Amino acid sequence: MPEDAPYAYEVEGLYKHYADTPEPANADISFRIRQGEFFGLLGSNGAGKTSLVKQMIGLVRPDGGTVRLLGRDVFTHPRFTTVNVGYMPQTAFALNSLTVREAVYFSAHLRGMASRATAKRERDAVLELLGLGHLAGKVARQLSGGERRLLQIAVTLTASPPVLILDEPTNELDPSRRRQVWQLLRDLNQRDGRTIILITHNAIEAEQVIERVGILKAGRLVALGAPAELKASLRSQVHLSITLDDTQPLGLLPDYVHVQSQHRGRVVALVDAADLPHLTKDVNLAQFPEFTMHTATLEDVYVSYA
Repeated sequence: MPEDAPYAYEVEGLYKHYADTPEPANADISFRIRQGEFFGLLGSNGAGKTSLVKQMIGLVRPDGGTVRLLGRDVFTHPRFTTVNVGYMPQTAFALNSLTVREAVYFSAHLRGMASRATAKRERDAVLELLGLGHLAGKVARQLSGGERRLLQIAVTLTASPPVLILDEPTNELDPSRRRQVWQLLRDLNQRDGRTIILITHNAIEAEQVIERVGILKAGRLVALGAPAELKASLRSQVHLSITLDDTQPLGLLPDYVHVQSQHRGRVVALVDAADLPHLTKDVNLAQFPEFTMHTATLEDVYVSYA
């Protein structure tokens, strides 16, 4: 993606507060996404991701701030947004009563393919791309969870919208299908120049594909940048993963080992790089069933803001 590429999305000062909640769903959120960028939006459940995305596609009007898509306000140009954004929600598929071929065909029409012949060609091409041709006559509600997820992706890609917003696209997919989807998204981004916005809480998968990431917490954007930039902020710390057996108390670890989480004997901790030589002297690391260390990952950055 060229650094001087025009913006696909410009979000400025976005604020949304629902009447039935004490805290705002989104507060003072500002960021820009360039055309052709693979952008990730990370956050735990309740962080405000869904509310933000609904405002970005014009489904929910903010109480303050603006959202511009390819230079146009999404609320004054709703048809423009429908045609230019393919949105895949995490919620149940809305076209469950249609067959696979009908759902994709309907989506082609919705995005402006008025010609029946053109819409049919697009339908067939997308079904072949996702390997769904053999399911074309099956009603969507009769599909397995993974098949329905692939159909949602097919509907999102129909008519080649330049911007894709995908909420947990690989949920319910087996490992083989997950790899297929990630490779497809890479191709769409790198070969076709599509702008892709990935909504997820899976930092491990996201780190493999995204160029920049925003991290949401309690409705606010708490971090924004390239994964390497964000990881650099934790470079002075080493991340430990330690497995304790049933007889080993947590007190075996020195005070300078800062425990982040503990579950069923597995301890995740941080230690300053300067203290690492002391750790190898103060503790017999061989006594633990498992002990590993690594420098910061995007998941570590995400957890540090959780």
